[in-house]
Amino acid sequence: MAKLTKAQREWRPGMPKKRRSTKVMFASTVLLLEAFVAIFGTLAVFGLRRGEFAPALVFGLGIGLALVLALTCAVLTKPWGVALGWVLQLVLILTGFVEPTMFVVGALFALTWWYGIRTGIRIDREAAQRDREQAAWEAANPETPSN
Repeated sequence: MAKLTKAQREWRPGMPKKRRSTKVMFASTVLLLEAFVAIFGTLAVFGLRRGEFAPALVFGLGIGLALVLALTCAVLTKPWGVALGWVLQLVLILTGFVEPTMFVVGALFALTWWYGIRTGIRIDREAAQRDREQAAWEAANPETPSN
């Protein structure tokens, strides 16, 4: 039998489900899309500049970047997770020195990252406000059992 997580062990009937962060969901989506772009960019560099760079170097760096982008999703809830995401945006833009098209692609993803973080923070703040107002309303209007 599989081992239960802490959240599963502590769950009781009627417990409200913890709300997931929209900021983290948006940021994770952007990072995973960038990981795919890193893989396809690696293939493009391998095909277009076959004689300039060693294949092991191209694939090592490309797949390494894709893995770092994907694994960063796991640390987005940490205080330094979003900062790491910004560093990775810069790294993606700097890959344009190897393949010039990546300047445009990296800049567009950086813009998408900024918008996702900004919008996610706003949505999370609005959701927290709605939750506070709902809790206040429920406290002021207790449910009366009807007989």
